[in-house]
Amino acid sequence: MSDGGSWAAPGAEPGERPDARADEPVTPPPAAPSPVPPMPQYGQYAPPPPPQQYGQPAPQYGQYAPPLPPQQQQQPAWQQQPPAWQYAAPPAGYTAPPQWAPPPKPGLIPLRPLGFGTLLGAPFQAVRRNPKATFGSGLLVQLVIVLVTGVFVGVAVFWAISRSVSAEGQADADAVAAGSVGIVLVSLVVPLLLSLFASALLQAVLVLEVARATLGEKRRLGELWKAAFTRTLPLAGWFALTAAAVIVVIAILVGIVLLANLLGGEGGLVAGILVTVLLGIALIVPAAWLSTKLALVPSVIVLERAGLVQAVRRSWSLTNGNFWRTLGVIWLVSIILSAAGQIIQAPFSFLLPIVMTVIDPNNTGSGIVALIVLYIVFLALSLLLGAVTSVVQAATVAVVYLDLRMRKEGLDIELQRFVESRQDGLDSWPDPYATAGYPAQARPAEPRA
Repeated sequence: MSDGGSWAAPGAEPGERPDARADEPVTPPPAAPSPVPPMPQYGQYAPPPPPQQYGQPAPQYGQYAPPLPPQQQQQPAWQQQPPAWQYAAPPAGYTAPPQWAPPPKPGLIPLRPLGFGTLLGAPFQAVRRNPKATFGSGLLVQLVIVLVTGVFVGVAVFWAISRSVSAEGQADADAVAAGSVGIVLVSLVVPLLLSLFASALLQAVLVLEVARATLGEKRRLGELWKAAFTRTLPLAGWFALTAAAVIVVIAILVGIVLLANLLGGEGGLVAGILVTVLLGIALIVPAAWLSTKLALVPSVIVLERAGLVQAVRRSWSLTNGNFWRTLGVIWLVSIILSAAGQIIQAPFSFLLPIVMTVIDPNNTGSGIVALIVLYIVFLALSLLLGAVTSVVQAATVAVVYLDLRMRKEGLDIELQRFVESRQDGLDSWPDPYATAGYPAQARPAEPRA
């Protein structure tokens, strides 16, 4: 009995069949299959690897391959952890390049030197942003001026006419006529003084509104008037000085005409008128130059709380190097407002005679009611246009003042600090408008274009 359990004849060699003959060759058992498949011949496909290498059978045609075990799956490249050098600290002395960020705009205008388009649009935006305080102030000022002027001048004219009618004799008539003219001229003094004071108050209100709106604040009408009233007297003095200068120039021109008439008669009158017209045209250039150089005086008086002489110097220095820019903005806004006013008022001037002809073609006086109604509508429209014009022009000067201080003194940086401190809850930061610019060593070194 052999170890393998098969029977073998006695004396037979292991592996020898008992029934094998002596002359028959013994066939060796087949060899175990090689784990490595044979190399394919030319033109043949390589056989697939045996299934035992993967631990599962290979997929048949038309079937999806089974997923790999988690330990054999490869993570996508975008999910792989970046190399360690990306998390390393920067070397000593390394500064990251600055990233651009738009300038902040907490309110009316962005805190940066303004472009020409922003300068033109900001005054109109100031009216639209807070119409009760801006347009309401202009409307109140215009209404008070019109009412006071109408009352004083109307009463004076009525009194003068009554005296002239009741005068007896030629001598009395001449004296009464001279007195009536004097009464009418005196009655114009009160509206003139009121107009100067009201214009100064309106200018102060608009300067404060533009300055606070730039910081994102929205003040009410009463708050603005209360804050502006303290600077109204210096502003009224400036407006009175300006009006006096204009009156002196007009008086000189009229005096030239009268003197030429007295010395040369009718020919001298013509020569005097011609000389006056030429002088008036010649005075346009210096008048435009002076008005532009001194345009910022009201803003300096209100925001920097400066005196009259100091305000004149500040306005002169701020406009140095920016004369044409300041002149262009102020004049262009004035031209836009004037053109808009003419376009709106032209239809009334055109329709007035047509309406009178249609209603009262025979001039019987029956159209007097329609005439009064049209005149009241025209007066109300003129009042509204005057309020808008005065408000926008005052706001234009204030915006130009802020732009020039941003360009020449870096006011935008101070305004940004003020806004940031207010957002942090700090109320001790000083008023950024009260100081007359940075000292020389603290001004920005780079040019502000």
